Order: sequence, then C-alpha cells, then structure tokens
Amino acid sequence: MGSKPKVPDDHITNERARLFHLLVHDIRGPLSIVSVGAKNLRHKADRYGPLTVNQKRLLDRILRNVGKAQSFIHEMTEILRSEEGAFQVGEFSVEASVKESLLDALEMTAPTIFEELYHAESGEEFQALIKKHGIAVEIGGKYRGSPFCHDAKKIQQILRNLMTNAMKYRRTQMGVRISGEVDLAIVVEDDGPGIPPEAYGAVFAPFVQVTAHTDSCVPGLGFGLTGVRILVKAMGGDIRWESREGAGTRFVVRVPPVHPAENHSE
Repeated sequence: MGSKPKVPDDHITNERARLFHLLVHDIRGPLSIVSVGAKNLRHKADRYGPLTVNQKRLLDRILRNVGKAQSFIHEMTEILRSEEGAFQVGEFSVEASVKESLLDALEMTAPTIFEELYHAESGEEFQALIKKHGIAVEIGGKYRGSPFCHDAKKIQQILRNLMTNAMKYRRTQMGVRISGEVDLAIVVEDDGPGIPPEAYGAVFAPFVQVTAHTDSCVPGLGFGLTGVRILVKAMGGDIRWESREGAGTRFVVRVPPVHPAENHSE
C-alpha cells in the first residue's frame, strides 16, 4: 500500500486563509442584518412604535456588541495582514485607549461592573468604581501626558485581550500599568490560580485555554493571546509572561513607537 502524498505547507496555509475569508464573508451578512434591524427599532419610533427606557438601553447594548463583533472580524483579518506591515499609524491618547479597552473587556467578562462604569459621570467616579471592584489602573511615564504614535486599534486590541484574560482568571484583583519614556510598556496582571508548569508551552497556542486544573490545557476560544503575540511581534515589540501556580500571572508587553518617517499605513 502506497503512502499518501504529502500536502505542501504553503498549500495548507493558503487553504486555511481561503476558508477564513469565506467564514468572515458569511458572518458579516447576518451581523449587518442584526445591526440594521436594531438601529431601525432604536431610531424609528414613528414607524415601529415608542420604546421604554429599558428597551432603549437593551437595544443600545445589542448595537454596541454587534459593533464589537464586526470589529473583532475586522481585527482578526488585520492580524493576518499585520505581518505584512499593514498599520494605520497616527498619534493617540494612551489613557483614552486604556479606558476604552477596559470597558470592552468588562462588557465581555463582568457586564454588571461595565454598566456602573459606563454611566460614570466623571473621571473621579470612574476611578472610585474600578478601585471598588479590585481593578487598578496606573499610567505613568512619557505617555501619561503625551500621545503615542502607532496603530491605536492594534494597541487597544492588545490591551483588551490581556485585560479580558486577566478578568477571566483573577480571584479579586486585576492591575494594569502603563509606563515608558520611548517604548510603550504595558503590564497586565491578575491574582488568579496561575499557570501550572505543564501548561507553559500552550500559553500562546491557538484555540487552547490554559487552566489550573488537572487537565491544564482544554480546547477553547484561546485566539486572544495568540493574536496578541502576533500583533506585538509585527509591531516590532516583544511580550513575556511570569506566573507561579497559585500566585497569579503577569503579562509584560513592549511596543516601540513609529516615527513620522516610518509610515506603515496603506
């Protein structure tokens, strides 16, 4: 009996890319229908009837999450393109990006906390609320007051995925620290169960979630950390992590700025 011919690696890669783009195409259609329907209900009371305050809030939440799903699809596509150096470069506020990313992460992992923060009327109230819920955000260094130059959406994607991961596994605390005088330094840590030694090799593996239980690696939607590593490397930075079983996990990211002469946008 003859052996099966080996399929070239580049052929497999091209097939996966083709299937991915077909999947994205098929998902975008239903999301657009949901978005249009929810917008019509929310903004055309003369045609569809008046809404209560609670109904408006629910539709607003539906629209926010449809928008996020559409953004995720776009970002997954951008991850595939990032290694080609396709970035939308510009100056942006790191503090604003951290806040937006934190709200996104909380809406996915702790919607009750998100609702409190979303309706906070001042920066002081926002800080008091996150402190009450065991979340610490510290922004220091050059980028506390000066803009950072790179792809803002990619930085938010990195922040959101790291924060989402930390919120999932924390016991009571999650911390975010931003620093740096040239490169942007990001630290996201939690006080969760940590990563057992036998699972170290799977931390950045796609579609695997690492747990502290006996079966330390379980199938799941673990694309977040894989995507973070791809983005960080493509942006010229690096990522490392520290963890002890039973004592939490810390991810440390460094991303260099893009100078005006280095225009990577299309």
